[in-house]
Amino acid sequence: MADAVTPSGTTRTSGHLLASLDPLLHAWLPRQRWFAGKGRPVTGFTPVAVTELLPPDGRLGLYHLLLRVHQPSALGAEPHPGDCYQLLIGVREALPPRLAPALIGHVHHGPLAGRTVYEALYDPRPAEVLLEALRTQARVGGLRFERDRRQEIREGLVARLLTAEQSNSSVVYGDTFILKLLRRVVPGVNPDLELPLALSREGCPRVPAPTAWLQADIDTEPYVLAVLQPFVSGASDGWELALRELAKGEDFAAEARALGRATAEVHTALARALPTATLGPAQLRTLAEGMTERLTAAVQAVPVLGPYESGLRAAYRALAALAGEGRTWTAQRIHGDLHLGQCLRAPSGTWSLIDFEGEPARPPAERRLPQPAVRDIAGMLRSFDYAAHSAGAPAPDWARACRAAYCDGYAEVSGRDPRTDPVLLRAYETDKAVYEVVYEARHRPDWLPVPLSAIRRLAA
Repeated sequence: MADAVTPSGTTRTSGHLLASLDPLLHAWLPRQRWFAGKGRPVTGFTPVAVTELLPPDGRLGLYHLLLRVHQPSALGAEPHPGDCYQLLIGVREALPPRLAPALIGHVHHGPLAGRTVYEALYDPRPAEVLLEALRTQARVGGLRFERDRRQEIREGLVARLLTAEQSNSSVVYGDTFILKLLRRVVPGVNPDLELPLALSREGCPRVPAPTAWLQADIDTEPYVLAVLQPFVSGASDGWELALRELAKGEDFAAEARALGRATAEVHTALARALPTATLGPAQLRTLAEGMTERLTAAVQAVPVLGPYESGLRAAYRALAALAGEGRTWTAQRIHGDLHLGQCLRAPSGTWSLIDFEGEPARPPAERRLPQPAVRDIAGMLRSFDYAAHSAGAPAPDWARACRAAYCDGYAEVSGRDPRTDPVLLRAYETDKAVYEVVYEARHRPDWLPVPLSAIRRLAA
């Protein structure tokens, strides 16, 4: 299948191709789970790169598109050039019934006139073309398919798309590998590849080592587009496992403790693999000021926060006071968006951490800054709280037991109990809960009572 990915690469008709797809993408793109610009109209597209992976002159065609999507800026926001999205567009004369959910539309003019275009990852054949390109380290146009030659990629692995809601797209190959295809892409080093590679060099078994990855060089800037890693067959998502055990009235403290140990192992390995830094008084004051500014904006956006504002600010004032006393903390590379859904438990009982992309809303450069490890810990503690409020009647005792067990497990490996830094931990937990209130108010108002219960506790 190697010759399937050796056509000319970037097409000479990319302008005509995009013009013919434009009305279809206007309707289809905003409906996708991973599209970040919901609520604002799409006003146009600019092609960043259009690459032909399979010529459409046979039964099947395949295009790889990097498109900049133009939308009006949110009120008061600075104008920006538009987010860049990665699309894989399949081309057929007609779609078989099994591919009906993948339909983008029927093309009426341009080089694909009379054809049907669709989301190609639903179709095993185009997805297998990507795996073959990674296996053979193909070069197609500006696309570079790279791999770790020490890991074997067998031919003939059947592809299937995971249909669970995600901010990216994932394809499993024969229960052997999983390919994470990034949807909203940005130039520069991506921590979702950088950190697992660093952990692999350290021999840390808690994170699946990258097997292969897809990159592009555009205007001298590198873009990471996809990462292939071993698939943990039969693994349970930490969030789903916690809800399942909670619904049965089962204790989750032992799993929380094991997860704390896994988190500490990852943090310890990252501190060895990559540079650390010391946060002095000036950096800590800046940190507290940033948290305070986010709270001010959140109160304006969600007025229900107003009665708690003074108590929440106290958490940040306490952090600034420690900075004034000359207190310092060590900062290192961290996961950046840690919660139960970013953890997998293998049938053997071993926990793994996945998805090191960080918070997608934050700029890439900010995601790569060294930070106190307690930020990850605060995220996980908030996740236990979310689970305790998501399976019927709230279970605060369950959450407290999980939070304590998680910190115990973390301390067993790292030698540092996060609870011995209560001011920093409270500040990060408060910052996370404030973020959650804004998110839920905008996207899931029915969930707003969950972070508000934490806000009441943290403000007391």
